[in-house]
Amino acid sequence: MDIKPYNPLDKMNIGASVADALLARPVQSLGSLAFFSGAGIYAIYYTGDFKAYAPLAKKNRGGQYVAPIYVGKAVPPGARKGNFGLDSEPGPAMYNRLREHAESVSLATNLKLEDFFCRFLVVDDIWIPLGESLVIAKFSPVWNKLVDGFGNHDPGSGRYNQMRSKWDTLHPGRSWALKCADRLDTQKQIILEVAKYTYHS
Repeated sequence: MDIKPYNPLDKMNIGASVADALLARPVQSLGSLAFFSGAGIYAIYYTGDFKAYAPLAKKNRGGQYVAPIYVGKAVPPGARKGNFGLDSEPGPAMYNRLREHAESVSLATNLKLEDFFCRFLVVDDIWIPLGESLVIAKFSPVWNKLVDGFGNHDPGSGRYNQMRSKWDTLHPGRSWALKCADRLDTQKQIILEVAKYTYHS
């Protein structure tokens, strides 16, 4: 049997080391982050009493934080134009992104910001997408895999005819999302999907 030698510089091994480094970071309250600069990857955890998330929330209570509800990335502004790896200045890219998420949670009528926590890792921009992908693959967070739309922005006037996201249907409150077209699946149907997903995760 041929055994492939371990290559620490293989891109998957480097990505795995980035993911492991994220999971070793301390957990902080999403609603009270101190300002910081940098881009990178982050994981958000839920500990509240929204019934459909009960199995997930249970895993995160008591200081455990082992089941993220969402995993995301924040890249330097230049990276959106294809400039990954060119050392573009990130500024407070990840801090701003996490503050946007905190605002979305605060606006939701059935969520409480104090029930959300996060850990984040500032990473050289070239490794951000790979690290994010591996953490998502490891945990299959419900807001990444099933309930899309948490990270969405206001599409702007003229594009409100697009369908409202599952996240905004399940957690109404963002004013711009209310202008979007209704989904065919109802909030009740999405709750049943989520409950089944989190129970088996």
